[in-house]
Amino acid sequence: MPLGTLDRTPPPFFKQGPSALSKLMVCSALALFLMVADARFKITQPIRYVVGLVITPVQWLAYQPVQGVRLVTGYFESLGEAQRSEEQARKKLTLQSQRSNQVEQLALENARLRKLLDLRPRLTTESVPAEVLYDAADPYTRKVIIDKGLAQAIEAGSPVIDESGVIGQVTRVHPLISEVTLVTDREQAIPVLNTRTGARSVAYGDPAAHGGALELRFMAANADVKPGDVLTTSGVDGVYPPGLPVAVVERVERRADSAFARIVCKPQGLVDGARHVMVLKPVSPQIPPRPPAEEPTAAQKKGRKAAPPPPGAPQ
Repeated sequence: MPLGTLDRTPPPFFKQGPSALSKLMVCSALALFLMVADARFKITQPIRYVVGLVITPVQWLAYQPVQGVRLVTGYFESLGEAQRSEEQARKKLTLQSQRSNQVEQLALENARLRKLLDLRPRLTTESVPAEVLYDAADPYTRKVIIDKGLAQAIEAGSPVIDESGVIGQVTRVHPLISEVTLVTDREQAIPVLNTRTGARSVAYGDPAAHGGALELRFMAANADVKPGDVLTTSGVDGVYPPGLPVAVVERVERRADSAFARIVCKPQGLVDGARHVMVLKPVSPQIPPRPPAEEPTAAQKKGRKAAPPPPGAPQ
């Protein structure tokens, strides 16, 4: 066979083409060119739009099983939570029904005793329903904004409660909205009464605690306070009506290096989650004014003895 007819090309296995370094340099230069061109001239923007338009249905279809699992899981979780909430609501309704029957009987007895002792009638408190719109913008305070203001006869200093207890006090009133300072704010203080012992004290806001709390300050280290004690408004400040739930004693710390105990209380009201509240009228306008001091009569002035002069004074 003539040698000129032989195929001298190497088999495909031995074909190498350009070297790997040359391919890397070409691909790097092309990538750099595309990045600069895209950043400068947006040449790949239409391609992105087209690719995004084509891939969107595929992404939506691929996400449907995950979304379905989430919906099923969320349904069963919400169902369980709704059942637990219904059970708690039923228990609370039964307890409130029992208490309401007792309250009616106690109110009747109280009215009869007050008439018997010729005491003035108990103060009545008017209320205005309101809804919490949003939290105040100041992150260093604990305040919320409600949808009632001067147009609804809201007054500064009015107590604000929810279905569980006191949550705060109106501190600023605008024509259509009002600012409520929560009981957990550091500037808020409320006179309270320990329902177990009858001792009066003042609860101060403690926003540094987890979730916000109240603290009974200036209580002696040997004070009769225990975890679980219920604190209600004492009514001595002329703002809060007496008997409103305020907090429950959560922790009592008695230290040997301090004459006062540190008493941490948990608010009864939904301070962080209240949506619908009641704004009460301050009770101070209903309290009779203090009688003026009586002037001494002439006989009393004449019968008074002159005070002796201090030692060393000229006679």
